[in-house]
Amino acid sequence: MKRLWLVFTQTVTVALAVYFVVLTLKPQWLKQPAVSMVPVIESAHTGPREPAPGSFSLAAKTASPAVVSINTSKRQSDNPHGNDPWFRFFFGQQPDQNQAGLGSGVIVSAAGYVLTNNHVIEEADAIEVALNDGRRTQAQVVGTDPETDLAILKITLDRLPVITLGDSDALQIGDQVLAIGNPFGVGQTVTSGIVSALGRTQLGINTFENFIQTDAAINPGNSGGALVDIRGELMGINTAIYSRSGGSMGIGFAIPTSTARSVMEAIVQDGQVTRGWIGVEPQDLNPELAQTFGVSRQEGVIVTGVLQNGPAAQAGLQPGDVIVAVAGSAVRNVPELLSKVAMLKPGEKATITAARSDKELELTVVPGKRPPARTPSRR
Repeated sequence: MKRLWLVFTQTVTVALAVYFVVLTLKPQWLKQPAVSMVPVIESAHTGPREPAPGSFSLAAKTASPAVVSINTSKRQSDNPHGNDPWFRFFFGQQPDQNQAGLGSGVIVSAAGYVLTNNHVIEEADAIEVALNDGRRTQAQVVGTDPETDLAILKITLDRLPVITLGDSDALQIGDQVLAIGNPFGVGQTVTSGIVSALGRTQLGINTFENFIQTDAAINPGNSGGALVDIRGELMGINTAIYSRSGGSMGIGFAIPTSTARSVMEAIVQDGQVTRGWIGVEPQDLNPELAQTFGVSRQEGVIVTGVLQNGPAAQAGLQPGDVIVAVAGSAVRNVPELLSKVAMLKPGEKATITAARSDKELELTVVPGKRPPARTPSRR
């Protein structure tokens, strides 16, 4: 019994010694973790974060992959004195120099069709398309339409992102839109704004004008890029800006998708856009012209000249007539007349409603094919 007591006391003594050593050297070993009285709340959200109210992230995410950068190069013509030994003696051998251009485009078909501006790729010797995912490839020109400043390119890549073509005719002033492109070559950029105006004409940019005006920032390099709505659907092709400094001043113009779609279909199917033509010199009706020609009407387009033996002359149209409708569609100004005549199919009969001496006439015209026009200067 005495022996057992001796073993017990020795064990207790050793345990107490170990306890004091640990308490002195490693006190953290003896601390218990604190029990929080605040319940832990775990997030039930396991997927991607929902966009904040008012965010355009979904529209940008939807449309951006289909917007591409376009790099063009044009070889400068050789110096006519380059082979002259005296020229080389004084000026040395002049290195070849290429002119580079930068713009944007939109992939509109899984087959590789890219919609852009004609002025982006005009006269280019080589065209490179850079996708948002880092891929690059050379592009071929399928066709161009200088009168609307549109062009169709073709690239050959698989798994192409394609933008959804929206209904630009349903746009209203005040609708929110995004402009996506590659301004100044800094990389793909998204800017936001609203539709400031619709149906802008007589800007002297294109022959056929029906622009969407927006205050979304559009800068050099954005040309050919996408104007999309809050769903990421294509509403227009960014084309031009009004600027005194070369940068955005909140007045940008885009070609509506409705126009781009018809031009694209014509180019892909026929290689060109064929438009109707009747051979008249039109002007917007104003009080001075109305008095000169003795016209009492207040609306319409007055004919100031008719091409001899042209379609309009053969239909009986005369100078001083006021065109008020084409194929049953009302005409109020020259841009409307040009657009409606252009939509007529060459060789197929159409009606033109004109006023002459307070009488309304229904004339049958057989439109011809609109001759190619020079590319208008860009502003």
